[in-house]
Formats: sequence, structure tokens, C-alpha cells
Amino acid sequence: MPETLLRLALPSPLRRLFDYCAPADVDVSTLRPGIRVRVPFGRREVIGVLVELVTHSDVPADKLKPALELLDAVPPMPATLVELCKWAAQYYQHSLGDTFSWALPGLLRQGEPAERRLQRFWLAEPEAQTTDPRLTRAPRQREALTIIKQHPHGVAHELIGQLGLNKESLNTLLEKGLVKIETRMIRSPRHQGAWLAQAELPLNPEQRIAFEAVRARLGYFHCFLLEGVTGSGKTEVYLQLIRQVIESGHQVLVLIPEINLGPQTLSRFEKRFNARIALLHSALTDRERMDAWLAAREGDVDIVIGTRSALFTPLKNPGLIIVDEEHDTSYKQQEGLRYHARDLAVVRARLEKVPLLLGSATPSLESLHNAEIGRYGLLRITQRAGSATAPRFQRLDVRSRPLDDGLSQPLTQAIADTLQKGHQVLVFLNRRGFAPTLLCHDCGWVAQCPRCDARMTIHQRSRELRCHHCDHRSYPPQHCPACGKLDLRPLGAGTERAEERLKILFPDYPVLRVDRDSTARKEAMQTLFTTVQRGEPCILVGTQMLAKGHHFPRVTLVAILDADGGLFSADFRASERMAQQIVQVAGRSGRAELPGLVLIQTHLAEHPLLVQLTEQGYAAFGQQALAERRAAGLPPFTHLALLRAEAHKPGQAEEFLEAAYSEAEQLAEEMCIPSIELLGPVPAPMERRAGRFRAQLLLQASLRAPLHRILTPLSQRLEYLPSSRQVRWSLDVDPIDLY
Repeated sequence: MPETLLRLALPSPLRRLFDYCAPADVDVSTLRPGIRVRVPFGRREVIGVLVELVTHSDVPADKLKPALELLDAVPPMPATLVELCKWAAQYYQHSLGDTFSWALPGLLRQGEPAERRLQRFWLAEPEAQTTDPRLTRAPRQREALTIIKQHPHGVAHELIGQLGLNKESLNTLLEKGLVKIETRMIRSPRHQGAWLAQAELPLNPEQRIAFEAVRARLGYFHCFLLEGVTGSGKTEVYLQLIRQVIESGHQVLVLIPEINLGPQTLSRFEKRFNARIALLHSALTDRERMDAWLAAREGDVDIVIGTRSALFTPLKNPGLIIVDEEHDTSYKQQEGLRYHARDLAVVRARLEKVPLLLGSATPSLESLHNAEIGRYGLLRITQRAGSATAPRFQRLDVRSRPLDDGLSQPLTQAIADTLQKGHQVLVFLNRRGFAPTLLCHDCGWVAQCPRCDARMTIHQRSRELRCHHCDHRSYPPQHCPACGKLDLRPLGAGTERAEERLKILFPDYPVLRVDRDSTARKEAMQTLFTTVQRGEPCILVGTQMLAKGHHFPRVTLVAILDADGGLFSADFRASERMAQQIVQVAGRSGRAELPGLVLIQTHLAEHPLLVQLTEQGYAAFGQQALAERRAAGLPPFTHLALLRAEAHKPGQAEEFLEAAYSEAEQLAEEMCIPSIELLGPVPAPMERRAGRFRAQLLLQASLRAPLHRILTPLSQRLEYLPSSRQVRWSLDVDPIDLY
């Protein structure tokens, strides 16, 4: 009888599986796909995942190595997640072993047991008495024993400090046999009684239609797009659907685009539900993440909230998946496994046989197209919740107007009027730092990054020049390196500069800056928003972090300082992103009973896109943009894959891509796929980044199937190209930018 072999997926960039002999004394008939196996790989040991058992290998028998250790009796991931990883690896043309690594918590990738953390508890021995003679001259030990005896179920080791206990006293009591330690696994019991901790809000007719449509499909797969204007109460629809799901004994997965939205989302859910809620994001420790991951797998969590990687969280009884702000580019992973969490959520929902709800005030054109052709159910909420009304837009033409650090006089006056009324102002500028560049007024020298084809941004607070592409940092020069003159001037305005000027103009009001620099410290974002929620007059100035799902009931004026950036970009998606950004940031105003005003500073006040967006709304813009995409043969009416390459020397990336072009052309001919269009290779829009020279080759097809037919054999051939050893290359399926 032929020997049974283990076929494993290993954490390697190689797009193939690896065969090993089973460890001695292992009954292979008991092994199940999905378990982890420790194996030798080159000079190191790695943790692989069993894909299948086979009886034949292309590797000669004398070259096969034995596996070292089986780490699991049962697979850590349920079968649906294993299938999701296989689908993702195939679709995104990525190594299956590396895909499993993205899905598993860090400690499981390192070979730790798939077990939740055990907690230690201090308990008093039954016969222990505070009158014990050994405690006569030990008042601290006697006090410690008194406290321990007051907790018959034990005191968790993590809480001893809060109860005024110290380890020395407890250890001495342990030596004397008066206390003992028990180790337990803590499991949160399922809630008994009412699930609602807070009353639900009444749904208006549009919200009710959306709620009933999704509720009718609970228990079945169906994808819905909930397009609701900002402030329309999409979250209330989510919450009422979640109650339906958890009352039936099932779990809900909620994806949010940004880690900074996590605390406010968690707070809102905790106020509403008597439920077990886990928040998953990159700021957790490895142990915290694994404990939450395992708790969800075992059904000890009712609601999982997380950023894109939370999509791979196992659920024992899945009932509903929600993707909030589905248009957000943060859902696209830009390195390693280049997956889009929104698109992969559709696949997971189908595998789990549960409905998927995609929500946004500004849906992506891809989702709008899917709704248009009937692939998604379209649910619309056109009115704001309660008595709130849509904000009024005003395009402020700043041509020929003097700008004071990016602020026009009419805008400054509008800010002053708003603050005097006791309201709050939000100033939006999607540019971090003090100024985008440093310029010599005498010779025109500009501070360039030595490692990128990009200008250095001035950061006044840290007194440095910083590249926002590779994070190279340096001190600003005292004089011009080109001509030696001293007249070096910051050019343009960033959030730091706007903050500084607003503090001078409005010294009596707090000016709060919200960007990646000001919120880098833990809890900084929460502290800022706590200040805003007090409702006192203040000015918020910041980047797109301010545009995402925040509720500021006292903000009545939104000022957009520079709306022209997306009108002339080389990226065909730039106008879509600009429209989404304007609508999202505008949606922060007038969310309560106070009406809102949005002032848009622009040099192109009559541009058709701005006129249509501000006068007819995002829905009209979306239809117009889709018509233009259809006419131009651009996504979602065509399908793209972008082959990127980068190298240390000029020309090496292009040389590799020329060879890739030839391979793709030959494959298309061999496989009779004439519909594939190859564009390039060309240098990347930013050719040099972080010291590497970059180029790209675009593969385009009107149908998805032919494109994917060619991508798998092409990826395999690229691994064996001689020039591939000199470059770092990646294949990005459905790229969201061509940068």
C-alpha cells in the first residue's frame, strides 16, 4: 500500500504546495485538512497548514522530509474559512500558505496552542482563619486573607492591585497553606434576559423598508447595498437587524474602515445591547487578538467589530455580515495578500449562507453597478433621521482672492459668525504637516526626498522635513543648498499651518487638529472627540480621518479648503474619491436640529463635476460617472490586474516586465484568449520610491473569466524568469489605484 503523504501550504511567497512524510507513529486516517504542522523548510522550521492527504508526489521518495510535529487535533479554522482562504489565494494570485498566515492570529502562526488564556485565581483554603497564630505579627497577611475570604469564587490575579493586595503577602500565605491558586479558562456565559440595554429608536418608512428587506433574508445568502445619505440613520438599521440576529442565537460580524472608529462604534453597541462584544484591530496585542479570535470561534462572542483583517474571524453561528462605509479604500490591503475586504465579504457571506449588508452614503461605483444589474438588492434612505435636514452647499470662488494660509476672507467671516452663535466648525484639508514643500524664493530650489520622486513636507511641530511616501526625515536647511541664500519659504498649507493660523485668528476658541500625527498617541482620538462632544464652540481642523462616520451634533459649518485636487488627476478614480470625500465631510454638519452649511473653496467653481455634486447630489454624480466609465471601457465595465515591479537599478524593472509581456502574449495565444489587452510596461507615476525604481504592466479584459484564466499560469511562469531574481514583483488583482 503506498505511503500517505501530507500536502502542506507553507508561509512562503512560492505559489505551490509542499509534500512531507507524516511523523512516525501518527495515524494519518485521523488527520483533517486545516490542522497546523511544524516542518523543516530549508535551514529553519515553519508552521504549515495541511491541505490534503496524497499517495503520490513529484518529489523523489528519498528527498521527502518527515514532518516534525502535528500541532492540532482539530483544525483551528472552520471549513468555511479554509475555503475562503483557498478562494482568496486563487483569485488574488497569492501563495495559499501566505494567505493562511494572513487569516490566522500571530500566535497561531508561531505554533502556540489554539487555546484561550487561562486566568489565575487566589482562593482561601476552607480551614484558613484570620486568627491563625502565624498571622499574629503579620497584619498585612491577615488583611490579605480577610479580603480573599470575602470572595468565595476567588480573586483574579489581574485584580489584586485594585483590591489593595500585594504579591509578597499572597505568596507568603500560599507558603503557609492558607490560600491556594486555581487556574481556570474564563468563558462569558450567554446573556439571559432582555438583549436591549437601551430602547430602540423608531424607524422612518425608508429605514423600515430596508430593515424588513434584510430581515426577510436572514438565514440565506443575499447581498444588499444600503445607500443612505449622511445622517440618515443607517446605524440604527444595523442595530435593529443585529438584535434580530443575536436574539436567534447567531453572531454578527461588523467591518469598519478605520481603527479610530472602533471605540465610538463599540461604545454605541455596548450602550444598546446586553451582549458579548469583541473589538478586533491591529492595535491589540497578539494574546488579546487570539483570545478574541478563539472566543468568537467558540461562540462566546455575539458581535465582532473590526477593521478589514477581522473578516477572517471564525464564527460558530454566523447570522449576518455588515460592511460599513463600504466605499472606503481602507478595505483594500495594499501589500502581501492584496485583497479587498468588501469583495471578500461577499464570498464569505455566500459560504456561510448569511446575508451581507453594505452601507454607505457614497457607494463605490462598483457596488452601484452591481445594484444596477440586480446582483445586489438596492435599499435607499434619502432623508436624514429625525428633524435634521441636509446641509446647504456653497461653492466659494477664490480666484483673485488673497488667501491667508489657505483661508479666504469670506470663509474666515463665516467661521467667526458660527462660533459667535455657540456652534462648532469643521475645517477639512486632506494634507498633513505644515506645508507641502520648502522653496527657495531666490533660485526656485525645492526640498526633494533623496529616496523618492516626491517633495518633502514641512512638519513645524517636530521641526523636520518628512517624506509621506517613504518616511525619510531630515532637518530643514538653514540656507539654500543650491544658491546659498537664506530666503527659504514654506509653500502651500497643511493641517499644522491651518491650525496655527486659526489659533491666531480665533484665540478665544479651542482649535483641535485631527490627523495621523496628532492622534498617534493611544487614546488621543478619544480625548479629542470627548472635548468635541461637550458641545462648546470650537474648531476642528483635519484630514479625511474627520470624514468617516463621526457624529458631531454641534457642527453647523464645514469648510473644505481645497476641493480642486481630484479634478485633474491622472488616476481615473480620482473624481469618484473626491466626490465621496466632499459628501462624507459635508455630512458631518447639521446632523441635529441645527441646519448645516458647507463652504467649498475652489478655483473652479463652475466645474461641471462640482456643480452637479453640490446641486444634484451624489446619486446623480454616480450615474454620470458610471456612464463615463462605460463609454471609456473602465472598471466596473472592464477588469484589471496590475503587475508591479521594483528594483535597485534603473531599467531592471522594465526588463522584467518586458519578459512578462512576452510570456503573457504567448499564453494568450496558446490558450486562445484574444480579449486580453496588455498596456505597458511603463514607469510608475512615481518612478522612484524608497530608493527603488518602479514600473508596471496593466492587463485588461472586458470579462473577468478570461483574465483569471491567464493570471494563474502567468504567475507561475514569472517565478522562473531569470530577471525575476533582480526585482521585487507583485500582482494586484482589481487594483484601486494605478500608482
